Amino acid sequence: MSMESLSILPHITITRSFVSEKTKTRTRTPFKWTPPKFLELPRGPSESKYLFRRKLCLSNGNGEIRRIPHVLGDRDGVIIVDHGSRRKESNLMLNDFVAMFREKTGYPIVEPAHMELAEPSIRDAFVSCVQQGADRVIVSPFFLFPGRHWHQDIPSLAAEAAKEHPDVSYIITAPLGLHDLLVDVVNDRIKHCLSHVAGDADECAACAGTSKCRLY
Repeated sequence: MSMESLSILPHITITRSFVSEKTKTRTRTPFKWTPPKFLELPRGPSESKYLFRRKLCLSNGNGEIRRIPHVLGDRDGVIIVDHGSRRKESNLMLNDFVAMFREKTGYPIVEPAHMELAEPSIRDAFVSCVQQGADRVIVSPFFLFPGRHWHQDIPSLAAEAAKEHPDVSYIITAPLGLHDLLVDVVNDRIKHCLSHVAGDADECAACAGTSKCRLY
């Protein structure tokens, strides 16, 4: 048996040639094969957790290593800071979020902090990051909008914490703000609460034990 083929994009036409053992006659059977469409991944700034360490450092041509400032690596510490509450359960939820964040991103140094009313403080979290080997700290406010706490309070507390570590740089990132994904989060929360009121879902972690999620 022999095979001849001609490639023509976007499909491939293949002619198969068969020889019968009994009649010694040749039969040609053409058929067309179209290659499958492969999924085109979106091109954007996101990085896999398996890539960020590999791309952290580059040579500057003189044998020295420089850091890519917009990529997190093993010597970066992240502090996720919320307002803080007198209610213990609310403060513990930040710990749960930090654990989720650490697991999903793969960042090795991630610490919770409360701006006031509870511990750990921003200073405590800063110290913890440095003790784990961080030489750069990213303070990420777990706030919706840029109010006074973002403009004044958090920068003041972060600057005070950084004084004890002059060799460690830090940055305070923007609050959550108007992000497209927040639309999905709010919509999901609304649907879940309505499902709970209808008896089709349990209380979520935020409302559990409070009996607040009900019709008035």
